[in-house]
Amino acid sequence: MDINLKFFASVREALGTSGDTVTVPEDVRTVGALRAFLVARGAPWSEALAEGRALRMACNQLMCTPETQLSAGCEVAFFPPVTGG
Repeated sequence: MDINLKFFASVREALGTSGDTVTVPEDVRTVGALRAFLVARGAPWSEALAEGRALRMACNQLMCTPETQLSAGCEVAFFPPVTGG
C-alpha cells in the first residue's frame, strides 16, 4: 500500500524534505505502525519521528491518533505541536 507523507516545521527541517511517498508492508495498518515503520529506517527518521518526541499527526487532513487506520493512497502528516498567542 502506498502512503503519501507530509512533513512540517522542525520535522521537515530534520528530514530535509516536505514530503515523500512510501510503500508499506501489509502489517502497517495504523498511523502509529507507520510511524514505527519510518523510525526503523534509521537516521534521520529515527530522530525526527522518535516515539518520545512530541508530534501531532493528521490523516487526510484530519487530526488523528496512532490508532487511526490507514488506507491506500491516504496522506499522513507529521508536525510539532503549535503554540500561539
